[in-house]
Amino acid sequence: MSGRKLSAELFFYLGLMLVCAPFLKLHTAWLPAVFLVVWGLKWFGDFSGRNEGIGRLREKVVGFFRQRSTPLVLLLLAVAVVVPFGASTYLLDVLTSALLYAILASALNITVGFTGVLVLGFIGFYAIGAYTTGILTTKFALCGFWLALPASGVVALLFGLLLGIPTLRLKGDYLAIVTLGFGEIVKIFCNNLDALTGGPNGILGIKRPSLGFATLDSPQAFYWFCLAVLAMVVLIIARIADSRYGRAWIAVRENEMAAGALGIDVFKKHLLSFSLSAFFGGIAGALFAAKQGFISPDSFTFYESVLVLCMVVLGGIGNLAGSLVGAGLLIVLPEFLREFALYRMLIFGALMVAFMIFRPHGLVGSRTIALEAEDHADGAP
Repeated sequence: MSGRKLSAELFFYLGLMLVCAPFLKLHTAWLPAVFLVVWGLKWFGDFSGRNEGIGRLREKVVGFFRQRSTPLVLLLLAVAVVVPFGASTYLLDVLTSALLYAILASALNITVGFTGVLVLGFIGFYAIGAYTTGILTTKFALCGFWLALPASGVVALLFGLLLGIPTLRLKGDYLAIVTLGFGEIVKIFCNNLDALTGGPNGILGIKRPSLGFATLDSPQAFYWFCLAVLAMVVLIIARIADSRYGRAWIAVRENEMAAGALGIDVFKKHLLSFSLSAFFGGIAGALFAAKQGFISPDSFTFYESVLVLCMVVLGGIGNLAGSLVGAGLLIVLPEFLREFALYRMLIFGALMVAFMIFRPHGLVGSRTIALEAEDHADGAP
């Protein structure tokens, strides 16, 4: 590395730390440590690609996770099934939130992972689902949660169609900016339609679902319910992904021009994935409203959209198991670092950077990418 390039990187990362410090509430004495951690990880990632010994170490780490991705996911599922029996109320609340974010990440993975469409305002569909449930269950006495749940998904799907039909012909950053604007517009409407949404005060008194003979008021019962919904969502998405529609999505993601030449209607495939993603986002919003019992516009910020997108990228774009792992890590891991007070986000950020160095395609990774890597290693053309 030349001296000029090294100096440029040093100043870049130092400037980045200085800019972020006020927002992260870091003491100035910790800035050098933050800088050294971030720049050191960046240097190690670059150096590992050039040094044969470290490169082999990196490949061993990557290979370990690649070969054991399925057992790890099964282990996580087993833990998810048995965890309510000995967990505290606080831990169950955190894990239930992780399940809701897992539904969101799985839904977003349909568009971002399967069709390659970057969506930055996905939280808008989450908000639509939550407000649909809140309005139907509090303002219409005859409408219970079991009717509001599918209605939330359908309303979000309709908004997905209204947004997708005129905009999905856009490409790349232009479409991403449109979806970002959509998420902000939804929040603004929720904040200003006082008669319908309660305005800044939100909607109170949203009840949890009832089975007739029992209600899902306890943390354990609602956790089980959310886990069952997540399992159904993942199963449906997995079945669609393995169908001819899913294969068409992958073809569109890899090369739209070639997919169109093969007779695939690219626009319709984008619209299908976008609307289906919106539907499951609305379902997640309905569950969130029932869990909290209260919703307000402050619950649906741009930060939430970025967080869900990070879950997809961290777990592995185009991999449903990766969405589950990414959601679990980004929701649960910060809670276990709370004892470090202000420095937990520093540790959390360093861990995320390390994950992305060793697993650039995500912790679980894309199955397509893994197969391509194996073919390349075997010398296949």
